[in-house]
Amino acid sequence: MRTSRSETYEFKKPDPGLNFLASTKHTYTYEELDRFLIFFKDLISEKSSSLRSPIAFLSESSDEFIFSIAACWKLGIPFIPLNPKLTSTKLEYQISLLKPSLILCDSKNSQRIKSDMSIIMDEHYLTDAFTFKKKGTKTLSTTIDTNDIFGYFFTSGTSNTPKIVPLKRRQMYSAAKSSAINLLPEPNHYWLHCLPLNHIGGISIILRSIIYGIGIYRLDEFDDKIVKNILSKNKKIQAISLVPTMLKRLLQNPYFRIHTHFKAVLIGGGPIDTKMLRKAVERGIPIISSYGMTETCAQIAANSLFKPSGTYTPLSSVGTLFSDNLVEIRDEKGRCQPVNESGLIWLKGPQIIDEYYENDYAEHFDENGWFNSGDFGHLNRNGHLFIENRRTDLIISGGENINPIEIEQALERLDGISEAAVIGIEDEEWGQKVVALITVTDSETHNLESVKNKLKGKIAAFKLPKELLIVEAIPKTSTGKIKKRDLKKSYLNS
Repeated sequence: MRTSRSETYEFKKPDPGLNFLASTKHTYTYEELDRFLIFFKDLISEKSSSLRSPIAFLSESSDEFIFSIAACWKLGIPFIPLNPKLTSTKLEYQISLLKPSLILCDSKNSQRIKSDMSIIMDEHYLTDAFTFKKKGTKTLSTTIDTNDIFGYFFTSGTSNTPKIVPLKRRQMYSAAKSSAINLLPEPNHYWLHCLPLNHIGGISIILRSIIYGIGIYRLDEFDDKIVKNILSKNKKIQAISLVPTMLKRLLQNPYFRIHTHFKAVLIGGGPIDTKMLRKAVERGIPIISSYGMTETCAQIAANSLFKPSGTYTPLSSVGTLFSDNLVEIRDEKGRCQPVNESGLIWLKGPQIIDEYYENDYAEHFDENGWFNSGDFGHLNRNGHLFIENRRTDLIISGGENINPIEIEQALERLDGISEAAVIGIEDEEWGQKVVALITVTDSETHNLESVKNKLKGKIAAFKLPKELLIVEAIPKTSTGKIKKRDLKKSYLNS
């Protein structure tokens, strides 16, 4: 295990009158967040044995959810954001792994949790918080060890076992400090938030905003019509985080423009099409393309800025690594590669996790503390990083990480299907689309719609195949591993 010197951090509280959160329902100030902290601390203390025990969230995006995440951060309570899109079986499994002391749910998901230790964040939740009166002192300690874990995040990979990433406060501080160099909205202005709240990308917007003392403007979900209207007219919105699929949908409207006070769109979460970047710049939309993952506490590299007055890094690059973080490109034997030579991306620095939960997957770290991202890429002479393949077989579709093994196993459980292989194919709409190849054992007609209907409820909707091919055989190595690269070549050449 790699450790860093224990430190403390004193919160620099913003002016209480500044806006903390806005949505279509209401606008809240940092003073209201401070009042909520008193309610939330009392609520958790009554139900949990310790404020240092992790609590879980199972909720769609809501004002209540964001207030609660903010309170966990400010009170030092570690949290586990669960994905409401997962099947109940998968949720129960994830809960059993981390054993949270409490689970906070919205009304929609409350029936999915079989536990007496649940709290429902309903329509009265914030009203109760702001009318809450606690006897005695209302002061709260705000000095917390930055070596403490602030959250546990589940991430997909090529293994069927989910990795659990424990992120520490010092990693979030480092990421926030670095991100501010490229993009920092002004106080009383907003970062538009339309990302899922079970990913570090969505959570980091909340935590960075608290650290900076800026506002968050929350949408329930990404709706291209609503986002277009806001970015065109609301001059309080200065930043937004999007995955490539979202930006592509915005650009499909030839009349879409952003207002003159807007600072930048932060793009991450999947392969970025240079044609799309050029189209955005031509429209006058400033873009920051980035690279990161859960293990790096969101973005760890970004270009300075693509804007109408000029581009400052190659369009196909994700920029340079943030200061104090290091990158090496190595071959499969661990030897460093020269510039412009492809290899595995190894990372080291203050944003990188120390280890996975319970030191699982220790093979991802070398003896000197370098982390193997599993991604392939190269560096140019100026230190610009280029991503070639993301996590080998991992599929990134619409900003969601998809484990192909889960889909393959679900397909092979269906009657009449002998074997299955799932690959991600580049797609203009989704970044990558899920393509399933199957061999069959009967004469029954297997088509895309019938297979999708059979899979519904067994895997999440965003993981359902978008294309189905019936093949005579699936190519494998001598050890029985599916040759995914061969499948992709065959598909592209067909």
